Amino acid sequence: MAGIGPVTLAGRLVRLEPLDAEHHDGLVDAVRDGELWNLWYTAVPAPADMAAEIARRLALRDSGSMAPFALRRLSDGVLLGMTTYMNIDAELPRVEIGSTWNRASASGTGTNAEAKLLLLGHAFDVLGCPAVEFRTHWMNHQSRAAIERLGAKLDGVLRSHTRTADGSLRDTCVYSILAAEWPQVRAGLNHRLRQR
Repeated sequence: MAGIGPVTLAGRLVRLEPLDAEHHDGLVDAVRDGELWNLWYTAVPAPADMAAEIARRLALRDSGSMAPFALRRLSDGVLLGMTTYMNIDAELPRVEIGSTWNRASASGTGTNAEAKLLLLGHAFDVLGCPAVEFRTHWMNHQSRAAIERLGAKLDGVLRSHTRTADGSLRDTCVYSILAAEWPQVRAGLNHRLRQR
């Protein structure tokens, strides 16, 4: 799967940069905006755990199973959060877009929509993926609504699929967008972004 990474993807609002240890301080600032690590249904790192999370994602990158990005707002250079291509299947090829979080104050500004547009465009138009997957906790209604606004379809729910940090069992919603659906999804995202 040539071109999976490291690659920089840039739009009008945001730039997705290959994750690096140098992003640490900006990501700590981003995660403090909204204290996202306190949401029990997410796996967002606390400020004290950011270095370990960056190291974990870079190790997965080195193993070939993840391409992690830091998300930077272009208007002021501020880091907004992280996202990834994960569960990479280079043979098919197929990727999941996930392990995404953004500072709370960026919600509703179009930056997340543009980041998804960039990631989906690269996956379908450059990598040649026949499908792109998204997964989230059954209880993460905000994430589920955002995934559905993209135009992704619910493939199913994996019940008692994995354990969360507190040891409870998580039901995982699995969504996907097919290559044949990409033109309509792209048009919808472009329409949303024109409103910004």
